[in-house]
Amino acid sequence: MRERIESSWSRLTPSERQLARVVLERDVDLAGYSTAELAELCGASKATVSRFFRRLGFSSYAQARADARALRTRGVPLGGLPQGRSPLQAHVAHDTENLTRAAAHLADVDLDAVTDLLARARRVLVLGWRNSYPVALHLREQLLQARADVAVGPVPGQTVAEELAGLDRRDVLVVVGFRRRTPSVAAALQHAAELDVPCVLLTDPAAGPAAAPVAHRLVVPVEGPGAFDSYAAVMTTAALLAEGALARRGRRGQERVQAVARAHDALGELEPR
Repeated sequence: MRERIESSWSRLTPSERQLARVVLERDVDLAGYSTAELAELCGASKATVSRFFRRLGFSSYAQARADARALRTRGVPLGGLPQGRSPLQAHVAHDTENLTRAAAHLADVDLDAVTDLLARARRVLVLGWRNSYPVALHLREQLLQARADVAVGPVPGQTVAEELAGLDRRDVLVVVGFRRRTPSVAAALQHAAELDVPCVLLTDPAAGPAAAPVAHRLVVPVEGPGAFDSYAAVMTTAALLAEGALARRGRRGQERVQAVARAHDALGELEPR
C-alpha cells in the first residue's frame, strides 16, 4: 500500500492526499473500515475514496481491504497496538486469549499419543525455519533433558537432507511451521511421508492442509495484538510436549535428568546453585 501511494503521490489531488495520509497512518487497520467510515474519517466523499483506490491500481476499496487482511494473515508485520490501553495490557490480554484458544484445540488432540511418540522414538528430529526455528531449537533443548538422540535443523550453513536421510518408522519428525512458511516445510513433510516417518506438525490456524499426511497436527494461534506475532502460546505448547515426554520416560527420564545435571556440574557450565 505504502509503495503504491508513494509512486502515485504526484498525481493525487489535495483531497486524495489527505485520504492517503489517513490510510498510511492506519496501515493494515484499514481492513476494519467501511467505505463510509473511511470517508467520514477523512472528511471526503465515498466517491473520492473509491476514486483514490482505483488510482492506486485496485479495482475497488473492497480489494484494497482484502489485500490488507491477506498481508496480516500471512504474518507481515503491519499495523500497531490498539489505542486505549498500555502495550503490556494489550499483550497480556491477547496472549491470554491465544492460550485459551490453544487449550480448546489441544483438548481435541491425543496428547498422550504425541508425547508417547516423542518419548519412545529411536530418534527425534525437530525442524523449523524463520520464526519457527527458535521454537524448534527450544523444543529440542527441552526434549534433550528427558531423552537422548534429539536433533534440530536446519543447522546454520547446512541443509536438512542429511538429517532426514537416516530416518524411518522407528523415528519421529517434528515440523514447526508457523506462518510465513518457506517451501521447505512442505518438502520436508512430503519426503518424511515417503520414508514412512511419523510426523508431528505444529502450525497456526491460518495454515492450509498439510502437504502430506501427518500423525498429529497441533494448531496454536500466533496472532499478536500489534504488528508482530506472539509465540507465548507456542512456547507453552512446547513445554507441554516436553513435560509429557519426560513423564512418559518414567525412571529412564529421571535418570537422564540427573545425568545431565551431573555433567553440568562436572563441566562447570552453569552458575553454582
